[in-house]
Amino acid sequence: MKTSELISLIAADAPSVRPLGRAVWLAVAAGICVSLLLMLATIGLRDDIATAIETARVAFKIGMTLLLAALSTVLVFRVGRPGASLGVQLSALLLPLFLLAGAVGAELYISPASTWGRKLIGENAAFCLFFIPVLSAAPLVGLMAALKRGAPDNPTFAGAAAGLASGSIAAAIYAWHCPDDSPLFGATWYMLAIAIVILAGALLGRRLLRW
Repeated sequence: MKTSELISLIAADAPSVRPLGRAVWLAVAAGICVSLLLMLATIGLRDDIATAIETARVAFKIGMTLLLAALSTVLVFRVGRPGASLGVQLSALLLPLFLLAGAVGAELYISPASTWGRKLIGENAAFCLFFIPVLSAAPLVGLMAALKRGAPDNPTFAGAAAGLASGSIAAAIYAWHCPDDSPLFGATWYMLAIAIVILAGALLGRRLLRW
């Protein structure tokens, strides 16, 4: 039997798809709960969150990370199903990136060049790089376990997608604590932290999701 025929047979196996979907939802829900509790038990919400969330920068930071988390989670649903088309899901990921790029461009335009360095470094760049991957651990473990129920065509890419979703979920949670609201900070340090989780997911997927 050819590989393409085997993939088609697996893709047509409806009972294998439904458990995958439930497993992904459970992994996401459990991961969010664990990561949120970890954040609240350690660093907590920022002191001024009640008023800060009313500002455009904080609302954008939280909204952008939530959008990225939602879209990347949808991608994970697809990568676990052999033969599934990913064009729409991959294209959708460009939306939060375009929004972030636009916000950075607007900030650089309206802010004096002398302030760019301070906005880039912020107050907690190193901690951001550390804590977002920490918060991503629970969602990543859950999504890896969920993807083992499926049969991803490309285990490395599937692991990277799980890393993107986990890192984005963690960033969305961390955003409720982070005192650095500059889009330039988010585009640099949040994205670097998420990239670390993507790399970890790709390496894990290569080893754990082969079939």
